[in-house]
Amino acid sequence: MSDNLFDTPCITLGGEPKTLADFAGKAVLVVNTASKCGFTPQYKGLEGLWQQYRDQGLVILGFPCNQFGKQEPGDEAAISEFCELNFGVTFPLFKKVEVNGPQAHPLFVQLKKRAPGVLGSQGIKWNFTKFLISGDGTSVKRYAPATKPEALKADIEALL
Repeated sequence: MSDNLFDTPCITLGGEPKTLADFAGKAVLVVNTASKCGFTPQYKGLEGLWQQYRDQGLVILGFPCNQFGKQEPGDEAAISEFCELNFGVTFPLFKKVEVNGPQAHPLFVQLKKRAPGVLGSQGIKWNFTKFLISGDGTSVKRYAPATKPEALKADIEALL
């Protein structure tokens, strides 16, 4: 596995291969998401950030995860439909991943290493943990699940 965030392969919900290199030069917000979580309404705030800042260079990448309370049980079609119908999500969504443990997606392994949580913990505690990555991949900032997307505006603007 490469230590370069930009080399990490990811697959969109539609089956298209991507890497963060596809978004080089942009501020990237990576979020592990779930459709049946108390934080699920954050999809609306994430979409709001996407609409407000995408033309200035922000991209939001949603990675559904079923590791926390089995709150993302659906397949790719169900996830896509839910997000579009309930929250009007238009930012890129990716195939369901694990974010902790031996099967953790390599992107989340790298993000946790670069931006550990409270007391240096690398584990992700719940859905809607957010990672803001600078356009050159050198800076990664982590936000707790309870942090509303709107609270990230100043940090996003500083990267644009």
